[in-house]
Amino acid sequence: MKSVIDFLTALHDNNNREWFNAHKSEYQLALARFNSFVEELVAGIRSFDDSIGVLGIRDCTYRIYRDTRFSADKTPYKTYFSAFIAPHGKSSGYGGYYFHLSPPQGDNLLGGSFLITGVYMPEPKVLQSIREEIEDNGAAIEEAIAASDGFTLSRMNSLKRTPRGFPTGAPYDEMLRLKDLCIERAIGRDYLLADNLAGRTVEAFRSTHRFLSIVNRAVRYAYEEMM
Repeated sequence: MKSVIDFLTALHDNNNREWFNAHKSEYQLALARFNSFVEELVAGIRSFDDSIGVLGIRDCTYRIYRDTRFSADKTPYKTYFSAFIAPHGKSSGYGGYYFHLSPPQGDNLLGGSFLITGVYMPEPKVLQSIREEIEDNGAAIEEAIAASDGFTLSRMNSLKRTPRGFPTGAPYDEMLRLKDLCIERAIGRDYLLADNLAGRTVEAFRSTHRFLSIVNRAVRYAYEEMM
């Protein structure tokens, strides 16, 4: 994965179309290496979570080109590669397993590279179902998080107050206030460059399967109700 990190580091320092076009072959090699890794990741995850089904690269990965129309930052390219492996693909609305590879100075909230399991920015009816799951089974969710390998609850996107319809001061009030339900684990350069990256990442995600099963149970219930 060193060639991918090196390319992304150089892109961060030269985020313009002229440089990118002059180094297009390096980008294509880095992308091919990353896509090969994602294929291994998908196959490994399917070995313990068959709910993801059959997924291709395009079902899991994202374009490097940034949408700058509504952003003050007009740099044209993302300086990271990422993949989201979820039932029915990255745009399904279901929770999944997210791998994010970025140099330490990359443009992301956590900085550097990380793993995330969960659901991000669910639509309102899905979020309501997830909160009801938290209210009913918060202890099981906490146990699933504790059983994961180095993951902690993400608190980046949270309301200041308990959402309407839920009692203030409930045992899982902090979790109820979250607008996403994700667990996260930072990974560094040593993790990325050690042998068997795909195998180790699959095992890390395996430890979060129980958590995601609970999350996606709530997601599935919401979508069934909306049908």
